Amino acid sequence: MIKIVYILWVLTWVFCAPHKVCAQEEAPEIDVEKSAELFLENYSDDFQEKFFEALKQKGIENYDKAINLLLQCKNIDVENTVVDHELAKLYIKEKQYPIAQDYALVALKNNPENLWYADTFVETLRKQGKTFDNVKSQLPAVSKANENLALAYFKKKDYDTALKILKQTKKSDFTTELSSKINTSIEKSKELVTSSSFSVSASNNNSDAGSYNRYKIRLQGFLRTDNIMMLEQVSEEALESYPSQPFLYYALGYALQRKSKSKEAIEMLETGLDYLVGNVSLANKFYQELADAYNSINNSVKANMYLRKIKPGF
Repeated sequence: MIKIVYILWVLTWVFCAPHKVCAQEEAPEIDVEKSAELFLENYSDDFQEKFFEALKQKGIENYDKAINLLLQCKNIDVENTVVDHELAKLYIKEKQYPIAQDYALVALKNNPENLWYADTFVETLRKQGKTFDNVKSQLPAVSKANENLALAYFKKKDYDTALKILKQTKKSDFTTELSSKINTSIEKSKELVTSSSFSVSASNNNSDAGSYNRYKIRLQGFLRTDNIMMLEQVSEEALESYPSQPFLYYALGYALQRKSKSKEAIEMLETGLDYLVGNVSLANKFYQELADAYNSINNSVKANMYLRKIKPGF
């Protein structure tokens, strides 16, 4: 059974090419099963068992156990880049961002052309509020790595950083097309802001209209009436303009949980907690939603952990 699962995992990592902006020529036909078998031969049964048990534990949110198993895999194969990447993703889940950054950087240096590694590395930086300039001297001087990093920032709507990276990258069809897409996105954002400002000005002279406070009032109304569809739509829209406002993450997490998207709700709520400071009442709401979401996926340990954080009287 583990052999079958391993082959499936190999297919994902070895034969699924990173996302491209530019169209690609059709790849030649590959004997997938034979190639996967050859890849499989490089790893001992002990390594395979530990690795897939780690993936299993990760899937059921037992991140500590998954990390310990992957560290054992590292002892068996110290240069395994895939293990480094999996450790980076797990340390992100555990909010140990500096450690996650270290593992993500190792993975990226060893395989600088891998888009997923670039994407995870960028995520570790954003979680810590670090800029690309803080780390660019540590990165491999490979054009493809820069292209992937620019694409990762573009996907996260950090257009300025994406353009800055592209300006430092050798010109290619990829950089030309991605630059065009970024500039188009920037123009659309400017048009949206101008349009919104005009609409607000035309309707009334209240300078707060269309601002974060206006979003918050609307979302509070949707929460009171349990209008889940509008709650999700408006909170997503608001987060594009106000990505550091914890209430917006709570509103979206609440909506996702009501739509039975518990794992997505957990990710949104735990991200929002990173921005929450001093508001005990809102913190209690976060903890209750997280407890409900973890109970929905049968993780009573995490559910009880958040329930214990709730402070009475607020």
